Amino acid sequence: MNEPDFNLLLALDALLSEASVAGAARRLGLSASAMSRTLTRLRTTTGDPLLVRAGRRMVLTPHAQAIQQRANSATMEARSVLTPAVSALTLPGLERTFTLRTNEGFIETFGPRLMSAVAAVAPGVCLCFVPKAEKDAAPLREGRVDLEIGVLSGMGPEIRLQALFRDHFMGVVRQGHPLLQVETLSTEGYAAYGHVVSSRHGKAQGPVDSALAEHGMQRKIAAIVPGFSAAIAVAQCSDLIAQVPASWFAGLQRRFGGRTLQGFALPVKTPPITVSQMWHPRMEVDPAHRWLRQQVLSVCQTPDAVSFSPR
Repeated sequence: MNEPDFNLLLALDALLSEASVAGAARRLGLSASAMSRTLTRLRTTTGDPLLVRAGRRMVLTPHAQAIQQRANSATMEARSVLTPAVSALTLPGLERTFTLRTNEGFIETFGPRLMSAVAAVAPGVCLCFVPKAEKDAAPLREGRVDLEIGVLSGMGPEIRLQALFRDHFMGVVRQGHPLLQVETLSTEGYAAYGHVVSSRHGKAQGPVDSALAEHGMQRKIAAIVPGFSAAIAVAQCSDLIAQVPASWFAGLQRRFGGRTLQGFALPVKTPPITVSQMWHPRMEVDPAHRWLRQQVLSVCQTPDAVSFSPR
């Protein structure tokens, strides 16, 4: 029985990920000529060209695209199998960088508390926060991200998750805003003002608009900004209304007080938001990763962290 050369799996993963012989060579510390010879062997083994020239660059063949994720998963699983088992976790001596993919709201609200909790017992640990450009599981599957924190969407069935807390949207205006002078905020009064919307992708419509549509109303969207901080900055200096997660605004109030901004409950009902932490199953029993997940859960469920008002 002729067994395949499993060393080719690493090269296959690198070639399909980089879509470049030179890029794959750099990743594996090989010369370009050595990687080129390896590509020739892979073509013979798989019976497919895998990478073909398209102008000045190379592109994956349909077969290569079909096996790309499987090759990456197999490579990551093989690395996990061949990693020495850790019988005991010594936190004071742990030196490791964990990459967490999350939005600015989580970092600003929970980041300082999480960093302090980690540093108190594991000073050699570094937390690297990266932005969420898109909602997909590829960074978790490929090992580029250790934890994804946010609302579950578009993740594969194999991804593990744990709910951290439930959140909701609320309105925010500057102190002295005319809207605050009314005794009871009506849906009509709320919709009559201009609004600033937070969206990484420039989308104007969201849960608030769906809720208003049920009442036959539509708000005037005067500005779309990429994040909550920008929305708050605009609302602070204008009569526009911002909508932000209650957890994020609670953290903002704890840090800076309520001298210039006022939060209020929306006059329409929006669906609750469940924020979770997600990870790939290969990290399920890793002692250090398990410890990190517990730190995140503990920080998010402290009494002052989950007291999000108004509702």
